[in-house]
Amino acid sequence: MSITGSIVVFIILWWLVLFIILPRNINSQHEKGNIIEGTDPGAPINPNIVKKLVITTFITSLLFAIIFVLTYFNILNIREVLS
Repeated sequence: MSITGSIVVFIILWWLVLFIILPRNINSQHEKGNIIEGTDPGAPINPNIVKKLVITTFITSLLFAIIFVLTYFNILNIREVLS
């Protein structure tokens, strides 16, 4: 896998994992009964974005390492599978 291909795979994988992680452990203002005036009742109280970004990067790094090892040792070869 080339450097460019590796970067593209990592970025796509990172965004996929981010969208899986984002809705986890979210409590809305309506659920907690603490609605701040002028905001949407469905807005999260504390979304923990930094924590979720760190978790996303960690999970993506692990998945990317697995994919990289599989392609490096030619265990996973998409070109052979498609032909």
